[in-house]
Amino acid sequence: MEKRMFVNQGLLPPISTFLPSRLPAIKDWPEDDRPREKVMYNGVRTLSHAELLAILINCGNKERSALELAKDILHSCNNNLTELSRLDISQLCSFPGIGVKKAVTILAALELCRRKQIGPLRRKALVRTAREASGWLRPLLTDQYYESFYVLFLNHANRLLHHACISTGGITSTTVDPRVVFRTALNHKATKLFLVHNHPSGNPRPSRADVSITRKLKQGGNMLDIQIVDHIIVTEHGYFSLLEDGLMDD
Repeated sequence: MEKRMFVNQGLLPPISTFLPSRLPAIKDWPEDDRPREKVMYNGVRTLSHAELLAILINCGNKERSALELAKDILHSCNNNLTELSRLDISQLCSFPGIGVKKAVTILAALELCRRKQIGPLRRKALVRTAREASGWLRPLLTDQYYESFYVLFLNHANRLLHHACISTGGITSTTVDPRVVFRTALNHKATKLFLVHNHPSGNPRPSRADVSITRKLKQGGNMLDIQIVDHIIVTEHGYFSLLEDGLMDD
C-alpha cells in the first residue's frame, strides 16, 4: 500500500505543539548560566549588563523571565547605562512585570553607583584642573534631563571644602544668583571656585548666557578676593573648559 503523509490534512498536530511557548524560567536553566551562580563561581564582573539588572529585578512574571525583562528595559535605553539612570519610577513601572518595589530597587542601586563615584568629593579631594572637576561631578550631571549648576568651593591650596548645587532649571538653561554663590563661598571660607554645569543636549559649547554669567561671577569674585578658576560644561561624552578656550577673560 502506498504510504501517504497527512501533515497538511490536519491529521498530525502542528509543529508548534512540540515547541515551548516561552523560554524556561531562570531557575530551570543550567546552574552555570544563572546570573547569581555565575557571580558565585566566576565573579560579578563576568556578568553582562542584562544579567546584573536581572539580579536586581529578582523574578519575572508568567510571560517573561527576569533576564528577559532586563533585556527589554536595556533595549529601550539603547543598552546605554546613562539612559537607564535617567528613568524614573513611573517609566520603569511601564514595563509589564516591573512594579514599584522592583523599580525602587533599580533606582537605589543606580544611586549607590553615583555616590561611589563622587566619594572623593566627600574626602576633601584636590581639584586643580577642568578634567578633575568635570570628572568628580559628571556622575551627578550626565543623568539629568535638565540643566543644573554646581560650584566646587576650594581653599588656596586647591583642597575641596564644599560642593553644592546652586540652581536647577529647564532643558536649555538655568538661572544662577551670584549672591547665593558668594554667600556659600564666604560661609566655607573658600578662596577659589570651579563653576560646573551640564548641557542635556550633549553639545558642550557654551551659550552667550554661560559666558555672561561667568564674567559676572568673575567680576564679583575680584571684589571679594575669590578667584573663579574655571567654568566647565559637562556632557555624557566629555567637557568644555572656558579657561582652556580663552573665554574667561573679560
